[in-house]
Parts: sequence; structure tokens; C-alpha cells
Amino acid sequence: MLSNRSIPRSTVLPELAYPNIGEAITRLCEAFGFTLRIRIGDHRAQLNVGDGAVILIEADRNISLKTAVMVRVENVDAHCERARRAGVSIVREPTDYPYGERQYNVEDFAGHLWCFTQSIADVDPRDWGGTPGQL
Repeated sequence: MLSNRSIPRSTVLPELAYPNIGEAITRLCEAFGFTLRIRIGDHRAQLNVGDGAVILIEADRNISLKTAVMVRVENVDAHCERARRAGVSIVREPTDYPYGERQYNVEDFAGHLWCFTQSIADVDPRDWGGTPGQL
């Protein structure tokens, strides 16, 4: 596995939606002792939580999403095909991102959203517009 700086090494990464990312960073770090890992504009951030992490995402007023789960896999394309064969609804096909990840998204049988991610490059967050904290 690459030592990607953009996505924490944790296998499972919870994603929590907040209406104001800046406020969420401040309040969660203050209340729980988390530290900022990376802030991505005003729509996304990663917080260090012990040896793991939590991803903060901007709440979408049109979707009642409260949480989602990100899972690191070895091969996004093979994983996506397995999910497709099982009849899972693919929300977003496997896509490469400038932060060094290849990801796809699904909605499971109960309406839960999942993002499966594979590190494909070790990219400095400053190269794609991120603001690094404690990586």
C-alpha cells in the first residue's frame, strides 16, 4: 500500500456531515481532543482521532445524509465489479482523484452510502489545494 498523505491509513473511515465544516473542526477538536489532519476548502476535512481518523463532509440540504462509511480496499475496480454482480446500486463509478485516490460510491440495500478507496499515488495535499495539518 502507498503511504498516501491525502487519505488516512485506517481501513474504515467514518464520514460525518456538518452544515459548517469550520465550526465542526473547531468544536470537535476542542470537545474531544481531535486534531486537524487536512482541511479541503470549506466542504471537507479530516481529523486525527488516535491512530485513526474521521472525515467531515459538507451537509447537502437535499439529502438527509447524516453518516457514510469510507473503506480502504486493495483494488477498487475488482471490488466495484463484485458489488455490481451482487446487485448493489453504483452511485459513482471508479474514478481517479488528484489527491492520489481511486474511489467509487454505492448505496446498499438499506440506503446506506459507502465510499471504497484505493491509494494510487502519494500526493502532497498542497499540490491539489489541500491545507495540511498534522499528517
